[in-house]
Amino acid sequence: MAAIRLICLICLVAVATPAGAAGTPAPERSPEATVRRYLTALKDGDFAAAYDCLSEGMVQHKSRDAWAKETQWTAQMSDTKILEFHVYPGKVQGDKARVPDLLSSQDKFLNQLGLPEHELYTLIREQGGWKIDQQQLLERSEQGAWFPAQEK
Repeated sequence: MAAIRLICLICLVAVATPAGAAGTPAPERSPEATVRRYLTALKDGDFAAAYDCLSEGMVQHKSRDAWAKETQWTAQMSDTKILEFHVYPGKVQGDKARVPDLLSSQDKFLNQLGLPEHELYTLIREQGGWKIDQQQLLERSEQGAWFPAQEK
């Protein structure tokens, strides 16, 4: 009977213990997973969660709250909407990774028609994980290296 209670107690502790607790490190997110998490957070309007995916340099050393409020205000003023995105396999070289993404979004200033945008994210290792350090739009001439199906 005591053995059964001990097994039940161990099971309860195992279920209640979050991943990464009790000295077990949480598995590292891939660069692609970091970009997906970031874009999902932006799409959902969860700017505080998006902040966690960015490097110190990318947020310009602002606090989470300050960055989230500023980004939310910008998104509201530009009426930005992320419609969908597709993250492609990236390339890792040491402590740097580059991840392509095909984004479908709309705003009232730069992309009123919601045309697809070919993006490339540069990530670095920071604070024990992958963080987005740069985001750029790719010109048509650069897209073939990252989006082979787009080559003509």
